[in-house]
Amino acid sequence: MDKKLFKSILWIITYAALLVLIITNFDELRGFFANFLGLFTPLILGFALAFVLNRPCQFFLRLYLRGWKGTRKERACLPLAVCTSYLVLFAAIFAIFSFILPQFIASIEHFVNSLEGYLANMQSWFNTLMADLHLENSLDLSGLNDLLNKFFTWALNMLTDALPHLLSLTGTIVSVVVTGILALVFSIYMLSGRDNLLRQCRRLVDAYIPKKIAVPLLDIVHLTSDTFSRFVVGQLIEACILGGLCAAGMLFIQADYAPLIGVLIGCTALIPVVGAYVGAIVSALLLLVVSPIKALIFLIFLVILQQVEGNVIYPRVVGTSIGLPGIWVLTAVTVGAGLGGIPGVLLSVPVASVLYTLLRRDVHKRLDGASSQPE
Repeated sequence: MDKKLFKSILWIITYAALLVLIITNFDELRGFFANFLGLFTPLILGFALAFVLNRPCQFFLRLYLRGWKGTRKERACLPLAVCTSYLVLFAAIFAIFSFILPQFIASIEHFVNSLEGYLANMQSWFNTLMADLHLENSLDLSGLNDLLNKFFTWALNMLTDALPHLLSLTGTIVSVVVTGILALVFSIYMLSGRDNLLRQCRRLVDAYIPKKIAVPLLDIVHLTSDTFSRFVVGQLIEACILGGLCAAGMLFIQADYAPLIGVLIGCTALIPVVGAYVGAIVSALLLLVVSPIKALIFLIFLVILQQVEGNVIYPRVVGTSIGLPGIWVLTAVTVGAGLGGIPGVLLSVPVASVLYTLLRRDVHKRLDGASSQPE
């Protein structure tokens, strides 16, 4: 037998055996990798935080360099940019817990306390409408009211029963605090020493990986980093813009629960494609209980707002999208939801965008190479 053929058959058998082992022991392998990655949780969280803050840090760095480049203060530009990025982050967190979160909780409490009256008004409105249309159908929401009361009572009892167990969670709380502090330290180091870390990684790649493999590998890394960066920053900015404008618009038209609906629309906007529809449906149902007319006004307002935000504000503030056609975005979200739930939905679009770009480049390369060959 040819030696080259024998080697190829041996590789195929080896890969097939590994694939069978992975499939048959998938749960054990997943648990092993989960425990293994758990050891590096502070490092992973620190990298994620530094990745999110990288663009704001670069923005502040360019801003400081405009005035101090070529002067003695130039060396202080990077530390100042890093500090400014974290100050903005902490200010945003403080604003959320000081202003937005209390309004959000107050809106929920007010809705729960007024739920019985809302259901009675909705039942009366529906029965009046049926009478005007000379229909004999009537709506009885007493069962729904009892069901919601049982749900809120159960939730309150769960919280009450959970209080005695808080002391047993002291170790967990300490672990979370320590992990958060370590992640913060790692992220500060990564942002401050970004250029040195990149230079060291490049030297490692050049030292241990052949140039034929290293060049396309670094290209994939740069493409992945740029795609994820644009996607994460774009989604966060879009969520803040859409949630803020929605809350402001709701206050302007004097609709109920403006902070609650604004936070709901902003949070669901983080989910690609389906997030806007989920937020709109839940918010409309919330307002439908209060007033069907207000729910209709809200839907009209939200459609107009999304058109303005998507076609005017978002392209100017964020820039171009990640370059993935709509059909593939929907496919990626569907597959990601099936594989990994909410994290899978959030990661599916940038991953699909990277794969789509690589495939498109390879197709163009092959077609250009085929067309350049002499017949």
